[in-house]
Amino acid sequence: MRTLGMIGGTSWHSTIMYYRLINELVGEKIGTGANPPLIIHSINIQLMREQNKEKINTKYLEVSQKLQNAGAEAIVICANTPHMVYSYVQPKIKIPILHIGDAVGKEAARLSLSKLGLLGNKPTMTGSFISGFLEKEYGIETIIPIEENIERSHYYVSQELTQGKFTDEAKDFYLEQIKLLHERGAQGIILGCTELPILIQQGHIDIPLLESTNLHAQLAADFILGKE
Repeated sequence: MRTLGMIGGTSWHSTIMYYRLINELVGEKIGTGANPPLIIHSINIQLMREQNKEKINTKYLEVSQKLQNAGAEAIVICANTPHMVYSYVQPKIKIPILHIGDAVGKEAARLSLSKLGLLGNKPTMTGSFISGFLEKEYGIETIIPIEENIERSHYYVSQELTQGKFTDEAKDFYLEQIKLLHERGAQGIILGCTELPILIQQGHIDIPLLESTNLHAQLAADFILGKE
């Protein structure tokens, strides 16, 4: 098995999900009597809340270099939003960062989906680090909610979901957003917040949900097992 470096902490709930999923997915292949070699560095989530891009880039580069020097053969960033650092960090290290967009793009291609709705916090929805990656690498169009609902989604993610709070109000809001995105042509929905799959499951809607966390964890497991 190959050694994987994990950058977590944004949030720690997300990191736990990644750690569990990667171990479970690898365990399905090697048996539960063994586990994969993982190196975890957890970053204080306050760094992301400061929204200082230069500071965030610098920290993620520093951590990536530490993981590389510690023996990691690839890195997985255990959340959606921190992928904003990918274009800055990847050229400066010698090992690959397994991009969450690749995980989503491969699944969308498998399902023959060319237009996806994207839900998450404001940076994830309005930034290009996922939507732009999907368009460039997979030719997938991404659509997002209207401005006022972007702000409301950001509130739920930053003030509730990443702090372990899951309410019926938030669930109803996201189900309504999925309906509206579908009406605008979305063939599937990217759950672009690691905690969203805790709130919304496939049984709640009739179009495909692309759970970025699960798909990303599978990409990580495939790397560990040499399957990618």
